[in-house]
Amino acid sequence: MLTLFSTPKPFRGHNDIIQRNALKSWKLLHPDAEVILFGNEEGAEEVCRELGLLYQPDVERSPLGTVRADSLFSRAQEIARHELLCYSNCDIVLTQDFLRTLERLLAWRDTFLMVGRRWDTDIAEPIDFSAPDWEKEMVERAKSEGIQRFYHNIDYFAFPRGFYKKMPALVVGRKWWDHWMVWKALDLGHSVVDASKVVCAVHQNHDYSHVPEGWKSVSSDEDAERNLRLSGGRRHLRTIEDATFRLTPTGIVPNRFAWLAPRKRWWRDISRAVRGALRTHIWHPFLDATRPVRRAMGLKKNTVRGAMRSGERRHWMDQ
Repeated sequence: MLTLFSTPKPFRGHNDIIQRNALKSWKLLHPDAEVILFGNEEGAEEVCRELGLLYQPDVERSPLGTVRADSLFSRAQEIARHELLCYSNCDIVLTQDFLRTLERLLAWRDTFLMVGRRWDTDIAEPIDFSAPDWEKEMVERAKSEGIQRFYHNIDYFAFPRGFYKKMPALVVGRKWWDHWMVWKALDLGHSVVDASKVVCAVHQNHDYSHVPEGWKSVSSDEDAERNLRLSGGRRHLRTIEDATFRLTPTGIVPNRFAWLAPRKRWWRDISRAVRGALRTHIWHPFLDATRPVRRAMGLKKNTVRGAMRSGERRHWMDQ
């Protein structure tokens, strides 16, 4: 029914735990679910043998050694056993709500791209998949302890075989490649569906020690800059917010305000810059000046900050 594919980090330490969690959850989606793992990273072959995954060690890479998305998607569409495919980052736990959502979309139309916002959640231990209610507990944990990231974080793409026929030499694990994927689907005239309201994709939090300079490498190294250049620049970048349809518990509805997404992004960029300036020139000096008074009153910086916030939990990068 479904072929999932990905490329992992080395199976060491915490990454070993969370990647095994993710891969096992994919295998449990359906008795006939196929999982393909690309790349010869440390431990990959052993994990594929243990979990019954299809191991594909050979994959094209950038000059820095980063796996190329075009190589992944081309090869996956070529060898997949099923007509419906899904690329997911190798740290995403999926549950039956993901499969049920795909079934709804297949009954709706043949061709679509399904994406959705992830839930960042701290998970440090192997999931007990033998527990009958592990899925329920996982979703509840994500929604009570985790944070649903914003529209620019895209960790899975579900689509039919042949959807992506030609791609530039973008690399995974760096900025911009995922935004090009959404733009390309829209450019081809296909429906892009935001499943965020019905799919709880659990992203298991991790550090970025697998790349030389951590998050800085992911966002601005040579591979990230090449991604932006090969994608055609920011005019060829879209996010989940640009989806033409949204899935709700009651149905599939048009996203009538998708055309506003670029303007919203522009406004958020301006707002972020203004808030940064206010923090630097007003808020931080205010905290410094009032520190003796706040200490005398038993108030801390976090207490003051918390009193000024309301609404849903936000990741610090999504402010």
